[in-house]
Amino acid sequence: MLSTRDFQPGDLVYSRYELFNDDGAIPDVDAGALLVPTGARGVIVKSGYAEANPEFKIYLVRFEGGDKELGLPIGCLGDELTQDEQCANDAGSSRVTSEPLAP
Repeated sequence: MLSTRDFQPGDLVYSRYELFNDDGAIPDVDAGALLVPTGARGVIVKSGYAEANPEFKIYLVRFEGGDKELGLPIGCLGDELTQDEQCANDAGSSRVTSEPLAP
């Protein structure tokens, strides 16, 4: 699903799903590790497009950890994010992975 929302750098967002490093695409993080829990608060730091599939906009988001410090940027699709905290918490914990987009 493509998102119609266009987030901007500095926007406060929440993860709509649990995000996992299923394919090990994120260096120094174990394959299968939970990257972000549902409802995690973050901030957009940059946006761009997937080279293999330019209609997919990718947002780099720094999510807060349990210590309230911002973590390393994680690439997210628009439909994985919301600015509505209640919507994020109601979204459940559907599994979303960091697998690359198909061309």
